Amino acid sequence: MARILPVASFDGVVFGATGDLTMRKLLPALYHRFRDRQFPASSRIIAAARTELDSDAFRSRAEAALRQHVDPASLDGELLQDFLGLVQYQTVDALGPQGWPELVATLRERPDQVQAFYLATSPDLYGPICHRLAEHGGLNALSRVVLEKPIGRDLASARAINNAVGEVLPERQIFRIDHYLGKETVQNLMALRFANPIFERLWHADIIDHVQITVAETVGVEGRGGYYDRSGALRDMVQNHMLQLLCLLAMESPISLDTDAVRDEKLKVLRALQRVEPHEVNACTVRGQYAAGVAEGRPVASYLTDLGAPESLTETFVALKMQVNSWRWAGVPFYLRTGKRLPRKMSEIVVQFRTPPFSIFPRDQHDLQPNRLLIRLQPAEGMRLEMMTKEPGPGGLHLRPTGLDISFEKAFGQRYPDAYERLLMDVVRGNTTLFMRRDEVEAAWNWVEPILQGWSERRDAPRPYLAGSWGPTAAIAMIERDGRTWYESFD
Repeated sequence: MARILPVASFDGVVFGATGDLTMRKLLPALYHRFRDRQFPASSRIIAAARTELDSDAFRSRAEAALRQHVDPASLDGELLQDFLGLVQYQTVDALGPQGWPELVATLRERPDQVQAFYLATSPDLYGPICHRLAEHGGLNALSRVVLEKPIGRDLASARAINNAVGEVLPERQIFRIDHYLGKETVQNLMALRFANPIFERLWHADIIDHVQITVAETVGVEGRGGYYDRSGALRDMVQNHMLQLLCLLAMESPISLDTDAVRDEKLKVLRALQRVEPHEVNACTVRGQYAAGVAEGRPVASYLTDLGAPESLTETFVALKMQVNSWRWAGVPFYLRTGKRLPRKMSEIVVQFRTPPFSIFPRDQHDLQPNRLLIRLQPAEGMRLEMMTKEPGPGGLHLRPTGLDISFEKAFGQRYPDAYERLLMDVVRGNTTLFMRRDEVEAAWNWVEPILQGWSERRDAPRPYLAGSWGPTAAIAMIERDGRTWYESFD
């Protein structure tokens, strides 16, 4: 059983409390942490939103959400009621005067508590909410503010949000959350690389041929068409989640696990990314948009039908070829792809090592495959090292690829906590290591912007792909031009 480090009593305030993120992720995460006694019953969870509700009505919604999104085996009736007893609701208008005096008065009942404000709202409300908290005296040295991605939609808007929040809070009290950084497998990237010299000594261009990162979703826009059409796959997934994964794969060893030591090394990777100039986007990027097809065994509509619009230039799929300009990674391509309405829901990393420079085995008898390290982030977190081994039995030396598998849940015999569970407790502790620093966010946007500019200038429509396929054929052509192929067999 893993050690559970409890936190002190706190007040957690969730803005946008009636939204999907709160009901689907935040409340279940807090319930699990309460169930495992990681925070005391003297804590309070204060839900805030514009909707006119009383606390009893909100608790009924919260209970329904927990029963829907928490495994029934984890739902203890008495504990559930105890948890709901921590929850209260206050009507607060982010842009108007309603509710602010009452909210701050509630917080002042316990001035010595850590106050964690989670902004599960539109990013354009981050600045106004923080300023209203400050104007009403709701911020102090024990306050922490959590900002959900995306932080803006380009470099200018990201800087505007960072400036607005930074006017009332120092950087150490701002937590820009990317839930991918809280996943156990992502944490294991650090352990894999820096606690195991056998891998760290192989982790460079002389041994590694290329790296693939895939984040695939089977769903479409699912009622989020208005948001998604202003965003697209590059802004929604690559600028944050996928670049953070790339940073952890490519960074040098930090001098310690201290907050800024880790984030300094990630920032160096972002600054070392080779810039894709607007005129180069056709060579290094592929944009796609799903058409009608079959997903998860049922017919599904196209993106335009889901959106309810006759046309759109928004991409629901993107593939990229990237380079990290450093001695460790010179000449090693990183291939990234992400999209909606793909065949499987999965997030995985493939580190493919170089083939042997010379083989003693006859080619007509053996299909030698390169060694690969496969890292699965979801749905079943784990790792597999693929290598060539001899088939058992007499009759000569016949080789076949074999995998050494580690399923984390099976290996440790316990439920693996959701990423939000870890990150929410880190907010209360004041540990910003797994959160993005302002300069990280802006460096990521600085790299992404020329691609957005190139797409905007060309005005090419995204390439169509059938729902249920692996994206446009151009994405396959992009990697196969380099004599490589996408890996899709980690089951």
